[in-house]
Amino acid sequence: MRVLGFMTGTSLDAVDMAVLETDGETITAFGPAGERKLSEATRDAALRAIKAALAWSRGTPAPAVFAETARAVAEEHFAAAQGFLAANGLAWGDIDLMGMHGQTVLHERPKDGVAGRTVQLGDAALLARLAGVPVAHDFRTADVAGGGEGAPLAPIYHLARARASGIEAPLAVLNVGGVANVTLWAGGDDIAAFDTGPGNGMIDLLVQGRGAGRFDDGGRLAAAGRVDETVLAAFLGHPYFCAPPPKSLDRYDFPLETLSHLSLEDAAATLVAFTAEAVGRGLALMDGSPRQVVVCGGGRHNPQIMAALAQRLSAPVRNADSLGWRGDAIEAEAFAYLAARTARGLPISFPKTTGVPAPLAGGRILRP
Repeated sequence: MRVLGFMTGTSLDAVDMAVLETDGETITAFGPAGERKLSEATRDAALRAIKAALAWSRGTPAPAVFAETARAVAEEHFAAAQGFLAANGLAWGDIDLMGMHGQTVLHERPKDGVAGRTVQLGDAALLARLAGVPVAHDFRTADVAGGGEGAPLAPIYHLARARASGIEAPLAVLNVGGVANVTLWAGGDDIAAFDTGPGNGMIDLLVQGRGAGRFDDGGRLAAAGRVDETVLAAFLGHPYFCAPPPKSLDRYDFPLETLSHLSLEDAAATLVAFTAEAVGRGLALMDGSPRQVVVCGGGRHNPQIMAALAQRLSAPVRNADSLGWRGDAIEAEAFAYLAARTARGLPISFPKTTGVPAPLAGGRILRP
């Protein structure tokens, strides 16, 4: 199948798009990839939905803003794809299937025997009607209902991408998005994964909260600051870091108030150290000894994060682009791949990636 995958991350920055030719097992071709920045209207709707989600009590009706945001996200995806396909000499008739992750507005891991909650907004039925192409979506619900964490879901794609590149195990693929997650491939089909800790999300929220932009461009703020070891130790004292994998996080799980007495620069530097130290502790917890750590996601654009990872980790740290991967498109590629697996009924989550009891298929397909 020729599949168009989408991803909108917690940074609320853009719609990422990528085309794969795949049967959900082997990747036969990598089509074009690109992005379109989110409109202010869609971004504002998503921010309102996130605010409502954080205050949403279990067992009560979903906030009304969810439906509004789901429509806006679908329309944004359609407009982004229209321009993307045209720019790459493709038409909707060239696409067999789409994979839409949707905009995450809530993620709560299971706790004390209570199932987790995870919400990704995107009106898949509307997108299918607009494009005239089937849409695979709702990738996380079955996993959560089955007792899993609902995240991360990209590990099976990381395995396929590594194999397509001829990379040998043992390997770690580290995605530094709003939250950082790692996939450990020991060899064969043996993959394990979990969220290590914060990625860019806390830094973005810090910078936005202090009116200094949307993110730490080029890591300049962190480069000018000093790590506060007391604050860092307080963050790392959270019980999450001692809990065994698999496990997952939301970017709002650690309070920014802990940094309130620090300058913006020192706070940014401390959060960079938090990200890197959490990755190091996570790998140690898994007793992982990869030959290399391949870094994808937006965090690889922050030189301070990359330097902190290189300093903290014993294995060589490689930017995914240096291996010929498209570091900004890995998540979009992943949901194209997962869409193909959904179409074939293949599992997308596994006991050592999300904690489900057995490999589990997921996702649903809506047709025009």
